[in-house]
Amino acid sequence: MLSRRSVRIKVMQLLYSKDRDSALTNKDLIKAYELSVTKSYELFLFNLYLIEKITANAEKDLKKRKSKHLPSDYDKAFTSKVYTNEVIQDIVQNNLLQKKFDLLDFSGKTNEDYTAKIYEEFSRKEAYKTYIAEPGEEDTIELLLELYRFCRQNEYFNDTLEDAYYNWLDDKSLVVGAVKKYIKALPSSDKKLYSKFLPEDETVKEFGGNLLKDCLKKKDDLMKIIIPVLENWDHERLAIVDTILLQMAVCEMLEFPTIPCKVTLNEYVELAKQYSTAKSKEFINGILDKLMKDLEESGQLKKEGRGLIT
Repeated sequence: MLSRRSVRIKVMQLLYSKDRDSALTNKDLIKAYELSVTKSYELFLFNLYLIEKITANAEKDLKKRKSKHLPSDYDKAFTSKVYTNEVIQDIVQNNLLQKKFDLLDFSGKTNEDYTAKIYEEFSRKEAYKTYIAEPGEEDTIELLLELYRFCRQNEYFNDTLEDAYYNWLDDKSLVVGAVKKYIKALPSSDKKLYSKFLPEDETVKEFGGNLLKDCLKKKDDLMKIIIPVLENWDHERLAIVDTILLQMAVCEMLEFPTIPCKVTLNEYVELAKQYSTAKSKEFINGILDKLMKDLEESGQLKKEGRGLIT
């Protein structure tokens, strides 16, 4: 589920924490990294839980409509199929998944008033009314994806996620992609389908874990490579994030032979654009381009495969 970019962001944030708090040990950071990976997967599961709980309000809605003294035609035709459909019920009736929800205390992280308000607001949408009016359930997946899209723009939904998981904003795009993929795969005979969205060891441990450890262990050596290329720039006055991104990029170029240098350069330019100052993108691009050429000329780049340097 996690990409190399998301892992780079986690490593960058931890190195920044280390710079701000010298009391943090390398072990502290490695443990924090492992926890952040776990939290990313929990976010995926929590999103599924919230979708289930939001749609469950359709049962209450049905009961309320059926109890009206003067029901409208829409009230008479109303069903709770946004909850009773086979896609949502695959989640509801998956005992293994429900045990996960319980172990992670998702109910304690959820405000039922919020889920009810989200449902109420979505139920007024034309897409929902059209879905209810259709006799079949062929459009269930599309409706649920529309609901999830609505949720991501909803204040109550985002507040719930941000309160429960500090990493929601950083991991949002990846979690959203995983949730959409999971919904589209339902119903499924595989009751452990959710486990296939666990972060892969190759990305998390072999790349992210080693990148963090190498940056911590070889910080001084990395700066010895970086400082001469800065020319008129005083490295002590550089933005902290820029310094960290340069260290990570050089480390990646030197220690990860299967990742092309150009890919590394482009990735850290994008991170500078997203997380640092307005001028950082051009600065990081220029410095890394020169560093890449210097490392290649000095024979320090050991890349595997053709075209991996450029």
